[in-house]
Amino acid sequence: MGKRRGLSYQKRVADINRIYDQHVKDGVPNREIWRRFIYPEYAISERQFYNILKASAESKNVIPADAQPYLDFWNDEQGKDYY
Repeated sequence: MGKRRGLSYQKRVADINRIYDQHVKDGVPNREIWRRFIYPEYAISERQFYNILKASAESKNVIPADAQPYLDFWNDEQGKDYY
């Protein structure tokens, strides 16, 4: 049996893939995407970056629609006053 992944992992996978897809279309190499955009925000190793890219293709990492409200905590009115 594989590891059970939580919502925060699924959100991180989705965010990293969004960033990756955005920059790979411009022809930026994978290592440069990791170095300039992924590492400063998520502080993960290059190996973990590639594991996350591989994990995104798995259906178990799709975020269910009923769990989506739990991941939007920075988009509400209270989150604006936090920073």
